[in-house]
Amino acid sequence: MKTGTITLKELYSTVNNKFLSGDKQSSPINLWAIVVLVSSFALMIGAGYVVYLLQADFEQFNFERLNTSWGFAFFIVAASLFFFKVTFFLYNLFLYFKYKPIASVSDEELPTCTVIVPAYNEGKQVWATLKSLAKSDYPEHKLQLLAIDDGSKDDTWKWMQEAKRVLGDRVTILQQPKNMGKRHALYRGFNLGTGEIFITVDSDSVVNTDTLRNLVSPFIVDEKCGAVAGNIQVLNNERAILPKMLNVSFVMSFEFKRSAESSLDSVLCTPGALAAYRAEAVFNCLPEWINQTFMGQPSDIGEDRAMTNMILKQGYHVLFQRNAYAYTNVPEKYTGLYKMFIRWGRSNVRENIAMSQYVFTNFREGSKFGSRLLFISQALKIIMTYPFLLFMLFFIITHPILFVSSTLVSILVVSTFPVLFYAKRYSLSQAFWAYSYSILFTFGLFWITPYAIATASRRGWLTREIAA
Repeated sequence: MKTGTITLKELYSTVNNKFLSGDKQSSPINLWAIVVLVSSFALMIGAGYVVYLLQADFEQFNFERLNTSWGFAFFIVAASLFFFKVTFFLYNLFLYFKYKPIASVSDEELPTCTVIVPAYNEGKQVWATLKSLAKSDYPEHKLQLLAIDDGSKDDTWKWMQEAKRVLGDRVTILQQPKNMGKRHALYRGFNLGTGEIFITVDSDSVVNTDTLRNLVSPFIVDEKCGAVAGNIQVLNNERAILPKMLNVSFVMSFEFKRSAESSLDSVLCTPGALAAYRAEAVFNCLPEWINQTFMGQPSDIGEDRAMTNMILKQGYHVLFQRNAYAYTNVPEKYTGLYKMFIRWGRSNVRENIAMSQYVFTNFREGSKFGSRLLFISQALKIIMTYPFLLFMLFFIITHPILFVSSTLVSILVVSTFPVLFYAKRYSLSQAFWAYSYSILFTFGLFWITPYAIATASRRGWLTREIAA
C-alpha cells in the first residue's frame, strides 16, 4: 500500500494548486521539520532527567495528595479510570488483530451507487476529486456521480463545469441557490440519487481506483450492514508540519481505532471524507437528520456522526474498510486546526447525548455489548473533562516543574505505541511525528474538549472561510 499511496499523491499534487513545488520552497519546511522533531525528543529526554532528579519531590507530592480526603478520592477515581483505559486498550488491541477488511465482490455483485460530492470554495481541487472518482474501477452503468456546489464564492463552479465538459454524462453538476451548508447539499444529493448505496466524498479528497468497490462490498457480504467508513489519510502531508502530525494521528484513529470498532459492528463515525450508506437506512432517518436540532437550534455540523448514529439506532451494523482509501487535505495552520477540532468536539458531545437515549435499549438484534462499551468510553471522556482540567490547573499552579516533566515523560511512554504502529504499517521516519503531535495536543489543544462541551449548542462550521 505504501507505493500506491505515494503514486496517488504525486499524481494529484499536479492538479492541486495549493501544493508546494520545487526544492527551494520545500527545503525550509524540511529543515523546520527536523528542528521540531529534534526539539520534541530533547524536551522528552530532558523531562526524563528532571523526573529522575526530582524523585523525592514526586514522592512528597503524592504523599501529600493521598493524605487529604479530596486527594485520596481523586486518586481512587484516577486509578479506576487508568485501569479501565488499560483494559479497554488491550481489548482494542485484541479486536484490531481480529479485524479483517472484506475483499471486493465481483462486478456482477456490486450494487448501484450514487456518489455525492458537496463542495464549497474548493476551487480546482474539486476537479481532482471528480477525476479520481471517474477513474474508479467500478462498472460505469452502476455508478452515478453528483457534484453539488453549495453557493461557493470562488471558481468552484467553473471547475465543476470543466469536469462536466471532460467527463460528460458520467457526472451531474448542480448548484445550490445560495450557501446552505454541507448537510443541505447532501440532502439534495440523497433525494436525487438513484443508487442502492450512497457514497459521500469531500471535495478536497481523492480516492484510489479500487476504493469504491472495496467500500461497498460489505453491503453485499453483510445484509445487516447499514454504513461503512473509509480509511482516511492526509493528502497534503508533504506541505507543512501539522499535516505530517495529523497523518500519523489519522492512521491511529482509522486503522487501529475503527478496526476495533468494526469488529464490534459499531463504528461510531463514518467520516465525511469517505463513507457509504445503504439507501434504505438513509431514507428511514432522512427527515430526522435534515431537521435535527440541538437545544432548539438547527444542527449544521456533525452531519456524518449524526447519520452514523441514526443508522446504528436502527439496528444496522456500521463497519470500517481498511482497504478503501481516501486522501484528504487538512489544516496547515493552528487556527484552522483548533477550529476543526472544536467542530468535531461539539458534534461528539451532541451525538453522545443522542446515543445515550437508545444505546441501553434493545435497539438491535444480537449483542449490544460493543456499542455500549464504546459509548461508555466516550461518555467517560466527556464526564471527566472538567475534574481533570481542575486537577491539571492545580498541579500547574502548585508544582509547575513536576507537571511539565511528568507530562512529557508520560507522552514519551504513551505515544510509543502510535509510533510503533505507524512504523509497522507505513514508515518509521514519519512515525516519530506521533511524539510531536502528542506534545502539541497536550499543551496546545488541551482546552478544546472543555471549550467544546461549554459551547456545544453553538452553530457554525468555523473553518469554511479559512484557507488550509
